Amino acid sequence: MNIWFATNNGHKKEELQAILNTSLKIPSQEGYAFNPEETGDTFCENALIKARELHKLLGNNEPVIADDSGLNVDALGGRPGVLSARYGMENGQKLTSDQQNILLLDELGDSPLRSARFVCSMVLFYSNDRFFVIQETLEGEIVKKSEMRGDGGFGYDPVFLIPQFGRTLAELSVEEKNFLSHRGKAGKIIANLLKNNG
Repeated sequence: MNIWFATNNGHKKEELQAILNTSLKIPSQEGYAFNPEETGDTFCENALIKARELHKLLGNNEPVIADDSGLNVDALGGRPGVLSARYGMENGQKLTSDQQNILLLDELGDSPLRSARFVCSMVLFYSNDRFFVIQETLEGEIVKKSEMRGDGGFGYDPVFLIPQFGRTLAELSVEEKNFLSHRGKAGKIIANLLKNNG
């Protein structure tokens, strides 16, 4: 049985494969054009949009996993939130992760309120009538610009501090990140669901 992941992001695929301890297929590597419009107001809505779109595209009964995740920063009223991947887009051109991190830190400035959380909504989709939704978080703080650090991970990882470790997500090993992260927590629950509900 194939298990599909509704993303074209190779980083996310590798991360989730390690968490699930199983092989995943993604559309771009299998010759499918997959670019659903994420019009939901919540992470859950966007995850379901992606899951339904890929399930329909495949036209079979193989399970599809989809996730939508992002960073909610309290001092910014929860932004970038569901727009985390598209944060700072101007004229339809996506910023690099480094550019997004600098923009976020500039917008946050010297605010004493640094609390934030990563949110991951993950769907295990078998059909329109049978699916599971899990949502998990990882609490932390946003560092100041001079404290941005780490070469691991991707996206906002270099600016997201785990206070109890005194390190950013980008400074953690893959194993540490997968154990702690919002995607890791959701993925472990999905792994159990796959094992027990195949």
